[in-house]
Amino acid sequence: MKLEGKRIVVTGGSRGMGAATVRSYVKAGATVASLDVLDDQGKEVVDEANNVGPGTATYYHCDLENRSEIQTVLQQIAKDFGGVDVLAHVAAVQKSAPAVEISDEDYSFLMDINVKGTIVINQEAYKVMSEQGQGAIINYGSISGLRKEAGASLYSASKGAVMSWTRSVAAEWGPDGVRVNAVLPAIDTPMYREARSRLSSEQLIAMDQQIKQEIPLGGVYGDPDEDLGPVMVFLASDDSKFITGQLLPVDGGQATVR
Repeated sequence: MKLEGKRIVVTGGSRGMGAATVRSYVKAGATVASLDVLDDQGKEVVDEANNVGPGTATYYHCDLENRSEIQTVLQQIAKDFGGVDVLAHVAAVQKSAPAVEISDEDYSFLMDINVKGTIVINQEAYKVMSEQGQGAIINYGSISGLRKEAGASLYSASKGAVMSWTRSVAAEWGPDGVRVNAVLPAIDTPMYREARSRLSSEQLIAMDQQIKQEIPLGGVYGDPDEDLGPVMVFLASDDSKFITGQLLPVDGGQATVR
């Protein structure tokens, strides 16, 4: 019950790391709002979490490309819950393309959701939290934003922007009692498996060999519930109240952040 009494918003709550975060928060006793556009899946995750408890979850439809929808949903959650203590902003999209072939559509798809969506929902959460004098925001970065990634330069740029934003607003919003950190996960998710499905057998072999070399703890991507969930609980709890502006890899040792 480490999060008992905490009012938490989770984006991307319909699958993968977002769904695991919803489950972890409900198990820790929180009151959770799960946001996504995959309504049927989102409601199913919420129902399953509520059947376990002891916390509760409610599903809200929210398109992170739509500023007015984000604003409306955050205001509604703050009204329904009586405030917002934590934002776990998990939702993101990924698309690979050679740098010279990146189109306006590619740019809008990745940047509108990964960067603008992060900025807007952080802004709206901060407005609520600053009035309360406390709050925690957990964004999602990536090792992709730290290293060279041929063929995924735009995704890499979007995650680099999220991490720079996180550090900067942590400094700006800290005096108002709002902490902002980012996790950099290497977790087995539907998005990861979809990316693998597009690879040839030779590419899969090469990827698995690379991952085995890069990740000292087991040589594979982590489990969203067992490996990521407890970290998300920690960052949402008062145990992390003196941590802000940090990029925390949850990746079995794949990345080293200084």
